[in-house]
Amino acid sequence: MSQETQEIHDQFAIYNGDCIEVMRQLPSESVGLSIYSPPFCGLYVYSSDERDLSNNRNYDEFFTHYEFVVSEIARLTMPGRISAVHCIDTPKDGANICGYNDFPGDIIRLHQKHGFEYLPRICIWKEPLAVRNRTMSKALAHRQIVEDATKTNVAAADYLICFRKKGENPKPVTHTNGLLEYAGERIMPADKLGYKGYDGNQIKNIYSHWIWRQYASCFWDDIRIDNVLPFEAARDEQDERHVHPLQLDVIERAVTLWSNPGDVVLTPFMGVGSEVYGAVKLGRKAIGAELKPSYFRQAVKNVRYALEKQVKEQDLFSNTEPKPEQ
Repeated sequence: MSQETQEIHDQFAIYNGDCIEVMRQLPSESVGLSIYSPPFCGLYVYSSDERDLSNNRNYDEFFTHYEFVVSEIARLTMPGRISAVHCIDTPKDGANICGYNDFPGDIIRLHQKHGFEYLPRICIWKEPLAVRNRTMSKALAHRQIVEDATKTNVAAADYLICFRKKGENPKPVTHTNGLLEYAGERIMPADKLGYKGYDGNQIKNIYSHWIWRQYASCFWDDIRIDNVLPFEAARDEQDERHVHPLQLDVIERAVTLWSNPGDVVLTPFMGVGSEVYGAVKLGRKAIGAELKPSYFRQAVKNVRYALEKQVKEQDLFSNTEPKPEQ
């Protein structure tokens, strides 16, 4: 690939190209964690490129193509390690009046087919009015309950669905002093702050215990929804106006919980680089692929920023930290 279609560093490698072509160049069982949002079938079409997974004639065709991705991730993932997929329920025929597909369920069944164990899904809460204002969905408007409440809807949750590849993990993911940073909007009680990094009896590590209680919940209602990387400059004129990157809080939790420093973190649908950014900031190595040139260019800016501003002893994703350029 030319320099315009790749950015290589000792901590990351990102490519503007087909993720299948990129993944096929990687050695088997070399990835410690994968985290990504696949194109949400029936919701967005990002380009007319025939290699674009969002560009399908129907739902079944999407899964025919997506299976190549899951098969490669299964080959690349170390035994016992995690692949985390961010997804939602998707409307049939692009309109919620026609009902919904069980997109998460079909993702689960596909991964089980390729040697992954399904772990309980995590529900990520979204505020209804904010979703209504962003999507202009009539089904979320108060007016709809006045006219015909059977046509109303809910602000459907996002899901983070985690899969563990079968086999014995050769390198356990350890947290010797517990969890050291919290990614979320809640304020930690003051009496727990003095226990950060506690190196004694971990029963007394109430700092890490408090964080773990937030993360161990199946319902993440403390994600900062707007804590995302810059993406406005990456949009083309034909893009959907409500395209939104995965929240950095979600990425930080996944990378921290399920990978060791120095592990390779893979994202086959890189977008503007959120997962690569999060992995690099947390001392991991990252590999990302993105088919769309405008997204790739923004990802280069974002990941360079992560490298330049890499810090060890602070909340890496706090709202007060300046964001990379657009």
